[in-house]
Amino acid sequence: MQQTRSQVSERDGLYELEAGSDVLDSPRYNHDIAPTKVHDRTWNKWHITALWVGMSICVPTYTLGGVLTAYFGLTVGEALLAILLANTVVLIPLTLNAFPGTKYGIPFPVLLRSSFGIIGSNVPCLIRALVACGWFGIQTMFGGLAIHLFLGSLSADWKALGGTGEVIGFMLFWCLNLWVVLRGAESIKWLETLSAPLLVLVGAGLLVWALPNVSISELMAQPPKRPEGASVYGYFFAGLTAMVGFWATLSLNIPDFSRYAKSQKDQILGQIFGLPLTMFLFAALGVVLTAASTSLVGETVSDPVNLIGHIQSPMWVALAMALIIIATLSTNTAANIVSPTNDFQNLAPKWIGRTTAVLLTGLVGLLLMGHELLKKLGWIVSDVSLESVYSNWLLGYSSLLGPIAGIMVVDYFLIRRQTLDLAGLYRDDVYPAWNVAGFIAFGVPVALTLLSLQSQAFSWFYDFGWFTGSALGGLIYYALGTLKAARTASFKPTV
Repeated sequence: MQQTRSQVSERDGLYELEAGSDVLDSPRYNHDIAPTKVHDRTWNKWHITALWVGMSICVPTYTLGGVLTAYFGLTVGEALLAILLANTVVLIPLTLNAFPGTKYGIPFPVLLRSSFGIIGSNVPCLIRALVACGWFGIQTMFGGLAIHLFLGSLSADWKALGGTGEVIGFMLFWCLNLWVVLRGAESIKWLETLSAPLLVLVGAGLLVWALPNVSISELMAQPPKRPEGASVYGYFFAGLTAMVGFWATLSLNIPDFSRYAKSQKDQILGQIFGLPLTMFLFAALGVVLTAASTSLVGETVSDPVNLIGHIQSPMWVALAMALIIIATLSTNTAANIVSPTNDFQNLAPKWIGRTTAVLLTGLVGLLLMGHELLKKLGWIVSDVSLESVYSNWLLGYSSLLGPIAGIMVVDYFLIRRQTLDLAGLYRDDVYPAWNVAGFIAFGVPVALTLLSLQSQAFSWFYDFGWFTGSALGGLIYYALGTLKAARTASFKPTV
């Protein structure tokens, strides 16, 4: 006989829900976004390290140094320092927001029910989902190009397809990504674990290939592309904000992965081992290879897929492209599909299961890349580059996501004091449908960010968007939470 009320048990600091009919019959619950059972939390620090290695070694990381030097006016040394600092800074919200996922086994959208409300959580969820779908499309574009070059190295007829072959490659890679995620979290864990050492070898091999063709001292001495005499600080912190924005999305939905961690120690150490150094080294490799590309292939090439495509040996091209396909797959499945899959389910858990949510993610990502795909087919002509699209996304969307990160940290650690009603997160009778405090704390920084775009005097608020947004959002949420607690205490009857 099914129990009526849900029960929560604790084992070594990890909480587990035995769902009763109050939760199982709730419209806010389904099996995929339910709390992970303790025996299913099997990811140790090395699995989480491999997750970050797999996500960090990708084409956009490779191009970050070039983005910072070309679009933000930094020297190579300043760009690499900004990347290292940004990924050290972003460890703070990543680690803190991972805590409730590990403790309670809950994914990101369920955690947001505490700070934004049971229904209100869908607003920040959909903002996060849209960003992820955009990145999914961008990464799938790179993966599709790698498939096209791989098949082109084996067949001259395929190579002759040109842009049409790239579009077919895109669709093949699109299907492969969705297939991996539909197989579940364990398939993602093993993909990341097996691909991590291969990706490190790819990076080492590319470095050995490039180093004889570039002077590191000359590279570091190149002058910055900013007005002569301009202060470095504004340019540096704008670039720093953009680099924080690169993983600002994961700093929100890290509970989607930490819910599988064996312990808090495992999630903390795994993230420290896996993120900052990997990002720094692969971005540095991108700077070196881009500088060496003129000597290697006769022209400046800023992404590894096209660079390797210039190699004359079909065998080496085929091998390198196979490894890049694995690298892009390991990044895309974890970083860009898991989150929107959970976010879309949060809209209507009884109606949208994992399969439907994965297909929705794929469809939105496909639509967002429609413009680029039509260009490759030759059906439209446009000067908008993929690189400019994602470099602008980094800064713009980090400004929107910053307040959510600050609100989540303050809600869990300062307002809730690391205590959540686990069963209540899946019902309608514990947490409000809409938490007004969360929306005020989110809306004010976003409004100020948009207003700062119209004022030169306050442009710094936008340039430092993630920092200003997360700090202000957290402060406003804490003030509102403290005020509410004070009012509640003042209305308690005296005895």
